[in-house]
Amino acid sequence: MIKDTKISEDIIYIGADDKTIDLFESQYVVPNGISYNSYLIKDEKIVIMDTIDKRKTDEWLENLEKALEGKKPDYLVISHLEPDHAYNIELIAKKYPDMKLIGNEKTFAFIPQFFDIPNLNERKVSVKEGEEINIGKHTLQFFMAPMVHWPEVMVTYEKYEKILFSADGFGKFGALDTDEDWDCEARRYYFNIVGKYGIQVQSLLKKASTLDIKMICPLHGPILKENLEHYINKYDLWSSYRAEDDGVFIAYASIHGNTKEAAEEFAKMLEEKGAKKVVLSDLARCDMAEAIEDAFRYDKIILASSSYNFEVFPPMDQFLRHLKGKNYQNRKAGIIENGTWAPSAGKCIREIIESMKDIEICEPTVTIRSRLNENTRKDLETLAENILK
Repeated sequence: MIKDTKISEDIIYIGADDKTIDLFESQYVVPNGISYNSYLIKDEKIVIMDTIDKRKTDEWLENLEKALEGKKPDYLVISHLEPDHAYNIELIAKKYPDMKLIGNEKTFAFIPQFFDIPNLNERKVSVKEGEEINIGKHTLQFFMAPMVHWPEVMVTYEKYEKILFSADGFGKFGALDTDEDWDCEARRYYFNIVGKYGIQVQSLLKKASTLDIKMICPLHGPILKENLEHYINKYDLWSSYRAEDDGVFIAYASIHGNTKEAAEEFAKMLEEKGAKKVVLSDLARCDMAEAIEDAFRYDKIILASSSYNFEVFPPMDQFLRHLKGKNYQNRKAGIIENGTWAPSAGKCIREIIESMKDIEICEPTVTIRSRLNENTRKDLETLAENILK
């Protein structure tokens, strides 16, 4: 991974870190911020690769003008129209009225919804799958990546230096000056933002497999240069909905602490029976995006919840709706419910997970009446044995 401003002799990083943001997309906690990546290719023709978020407009313009060294850009490539990458399209289009805009048919269908660009029809360069634009010794080749994760997304392969400008693909949370493990925050980013569209990511990976890629330049996170096979293999694993690790993720939603106590005791049972990894998460207090990440990471999940208003406790309901929305599938699941007079959580949980693809529900559903007793402990023992088979 590299973070230098100068990516190569002809390609310059002109993006910016944002370390003041608290929630990315108004929902994902980003304790180490986020980067908005943009690049400049300098050749016979000069190309800007995407703009950035409005929060860092001034810094981006300063970086751009410094990199241009008094010259004017010939093209702006628009990989993705989401505002964190596209906010400054109108501004830069008006600043450089002779600059052409490169996108695809869907890009230009959406642009008027966001921007008022003078003479757009005369300035647009609409590219199709595999088409190329030569700018000197560098040649840009375009590949469509619909629903990774908007319908207009495309990636660009620069043939001379063998660089893939991958849009939101291979991105991660965290500013560039953050020293942290790529896998963890890239996994949380992937499953929460792109995870629903595994089939589309697989399609893009097939296209990428035909290219000789030496470097990946995403729109968020560090530029990837070494050990590219590792990052590509992770994306192949994640987008095929295969579990990354052998383990049990216990997600619990407890009102007064009795369901929490049951979840913790069940975790000890699993460890005593040889579970390789057991992870507990309190859905009422955890980072929901991290809980989603762990649900996809491990091959087994236990859903433990209090009953509430003859349904399921809202933190569990929210978690399950998120999982369904992210296309959760291909896992083993167990259910633990708690209720004093009319346990209802188990039925609600089962209805939601049965609507997901390839979820194997392990029996029994364990019903706790207020707190654990010897009978429910025996049921937990049976569930532990079955989930680990």
